[in-house]
Amino acid sequence: MLTPSHFTAVLLFATFTSVVFGVTQRSTPRAMLRYGAYCWVLFVGSVIAASWLMWLIRR
Repeated sequence: MLTPSHFTAVLLFATFTSVVFGVTQRSTPRAMLRYGAYCWVLFVGSVIAASWLMWLIRR
């Protein structure tokens, strides 16, 4: 049975959500790709920032 870690689950969620956002929010393929990449970076970056914040609070 495949048991992904929390970070793997975040990467999968960010990838699929960014693809959907890119396709539904922009009209040209180039704009879709750029917006999808932008959303992906924001998703993953916010999770990493929140992880560090929780680690700092716990200390």
